[in-house]
Amino acid sequence: MNWIIKNTKKLKCHTNLNNLLSNEWIDISDYNWFLSDVDVINYADYEGKTLPLDFREDYFLPSNENFKEVVESDIQIIWGVISAVNKNEKPIFDKANFPYVEGNDLIWENNNFQVENSIFEITAWDSSYTIVKFKDQALSKKFKSYFDEAIELEKYKF
Repeated sequence: MNWIIKNTKKLKCHTNLNNLLSNEWIDISDYNWFLSDVDVINYADYEGKTLPLDFREDYFLPSNENFKEVVESDIQIIWGVISAVNKNEKPIFDKANFPYVEGNDLIWENNNFQVENSIFEITAWDSSYTIVKFKDQALSKKFKSYFDEAIELEKYKF
């Protein structure tokens, strides 16, 4: 199932991973993570720390510890693709054309995943929308139970 969040009180701001990846529906340590085409706003100055991401790169394969730091930071992801893959796998994607958001109409299509072996993908679109796509129905159901205001992507109209 594919979802879009436009309005919610559960997110401090759109695509704030600390709120979005709540341990009430997911254990982030169960996955390897891949971030691509990421642009962020760091509201709380991350307590004077530097995020464990190198923004000179087009994509990141953070360790679980580094991803946990990103999730627990107080940032808003404005643009970006965040993919979860099975713990024992590395993400499979086209390295010549890494996953991206701006100008990519395919993000609005159901079941279109930019990381081939992702279990689910989160797409941050211009601070206005958060799109979450699942291959795992049980995980999708947990997400929808937590974010009851999420709208089916195929039913969403601009």
